Amino acid sequence: MKTQKVWFVTGASKGLGLSLVKRLLTEGYKVAATSRDAEALRTEVGYSGDDFLPLQVNLTDNNSVAEAVTAIVAKLGTIDVVVNNAGYGQLGTLEELSDDEARKNFDVNVFGSLNVIRNVMPIFRARKSGAFFNISSIAGFLGTFPGWGIYNATKFAVAGFTEALSAEAKSLGVTATIVYPGYFKTNFLLQGSLRTAAKPINDYKEARDLEVIHNEQVIGNQPGDPENAALAFIEVAEMEERPLHLFLGSDSFGMAQNKIEAVQKDLAAFESISKSTDFKK
Repeated sequence: MKTQKVWFVTGASKGLGLSLVKRLLTEGYKVAATSRDAEALRTEVGYSGDDFLPLQVNLTDNNSVAEAVTAIVAKLGTIDVVVNNAGYGQLGTLEELSDDEARKNFDVNVFGSLNVIRNVMPIFRARKSGAFFNISSIAGFLGTFPGWGIYNATKFAVAGFTEALSAEAKSLGVTATIVYPGYFKTNFLLQGSLRTAAKPINDYKEARDLEVIHNEQVIGNQPGDPENAALAFIEVAEMEERPLHLFLGSDSFGMAQNKIEAVQKDLAAFESISKSTDFKK
């Protein structure tokens, strides 16, 4: 029964993660969720029953993640579904961002999820079942957003290792789904979830223009509803055949189609050059 399933959601203090945790508890699931402040998370979720386990976890520390997984199994019995949602946006062109800024974004957005996967897979392997939902972004499929290069790269990385995971774990009964959200009406674009370059360079007109668009036009007008996203997660998790690629939002869906069309156009236009590099027979 679905009410017996245990979900593990990272980055649950706000945005899509928080909406998902609240909906899961309302629907009768057991939920473990991480935040940098467990008590603040408990307050934000507003649930005091035994089916909810808020955890303060440093996702970039493998030992911290291992301790959290042990605590989840001890408290809730097992783990059935993982949502690797924790992450933040890093703005700045490739020239602007320091090595430290770039690496910190990868540490959270990429290596945090890898730590979770590494520690949960033994449970999934033993049970021959389990589902991962790794949150990428439409920016992890379509990368032509000036000033978002490092963030894009982290989200492309999430897509890449999730595709590999889906193939590695197939015979073990474990599924892996890349989730590509578009713009949702959350606080992602506000301070705290989005960091800007410490040393911006004014010459980058396209990047500065896009920052203005996000601040003046996108914030408050995002088409995606986090509550509907939560319902979508639950619906897909209950399916026997889960998708590898899941685009959330009409904007994400449309941008994905545009990217596919652009790739097909390049394939057709440069087919002869692509094939010219083979050994001549």
